[in-house]
Amino acid sequence: MFELMAGGKIGHIALSDIADQMVIAPATANVIGKVANGIADDFLTTMIMATKVPVLFVPSMNTKMWESSIVQGNIEKLKENGYQFMEPTAGDLACGWQGKGRLPPIDDIVEQMEDIFTEKDYVDQRVLITAGPTVEAIDPVRCISNRSSGKMGYAIAKMAKRRGAEVVLITGITSLPPPRCDIRVIDVVTAQEMRAVVMEEQRRASVIIKAAAVADYRCKEENLQKIKKKNGKDEITLALTKNPDIIEELGRVIGDRVLVGFAAETEHVVEHARDKLQRKHLDLIVANDVSKSGIGFGADDNEVTIIDAAGGAVHVPRLSKDEIAEIILDEALKVAKKKKKTEEDWY
Repeated sequence: MFELMAGGKIGHIALSDIADQMVIAPATANVIGKVANGIADDFLTTMIMATKVPVLFVPSMNTKMWESSIVQGNIEKLKENGYQFMEPTAGDLACGWQGKGRLPPIDDIVEQMEDIFTEKDYVDQRVLITAGPTVEAIDPVRCISNRSSGKMGYAIAKMAKRRGAEVVLITGITSLPPPRCDIRVIDVVTAQEMRAVVMEEQRRASVIIKAAAVADYRCKEENLQKIKKKNGKDEITLALTKNPDIIEELGRVIGDRVLVGFAAETEHVVEHARDKLQRKHLDLIVANDVSKSGIGFGADDNEVTIIDAAGGAVHVPRLSKDEIAEIILDEALKVAKKKKKTEEDWY
């Protein structure tokens, strides 16, 4: 505990001075109890006592220990003193029990660490985000869809939550895990299902970001049985009908809230995006060229141009989708603040 480091510095003090954040993972009932009651009798507890940086406890223990009134009382005491906690997850425990007490996944712990460092400039916003593709049945076996992976919308949801927003993510079918455990996720399949959920949820949203790739058409007639191959026929004709235009409908009711759309294009990207922005009454549109390799559908990176209703455009070079999401949220927040100021000036 008192080992000296370079320059004769005491180890637990020196390390607490150089840290930007301290994470205790796994945090046992023992260490939680010690710190809560001011006991510092080993290297870890002395280092925790000596630091002034944010401290995150990630508890992991037997279910009965976790539910103990003593442990819960110690946790509440630490929270009141500014310490932060993650909830353990439920599942099989090392002791043979099943229940709450497992160490959360490392990615979730890292996300919580990032959350602590992030400015909470969205704390007063309720953000509704759509992501992923919609799927329209041809018959019980086949379907019409698109190449959207949902990664861009999921990145926006994660970053919005990290910045303090209340987030609702409405998603089509993807292979992605939920972006965070504390985000409300609503799963849909078809464009009509997405429209119904969006129009219900939008009533309580202050910022709406439509990153989903919604199928423009669906089969005019529902085929309840598999369409069989016809002998001698090399072609089949499907009669399609138009799906609801969700973002156009939102544009008619958005009022003084913020509406952001996406334009995935393969040519004349900015021109097509500007036209869509005006026709749909959007505040911002995010345009990207999905014909370029390494960006767009399925990729971890993107390159976009963000266009506003006044005609201004910001080109964002190739970055990770998390970084692109941050920039989109920055631009949306500028619009929200401008609308709020205009409303205040009017009154």
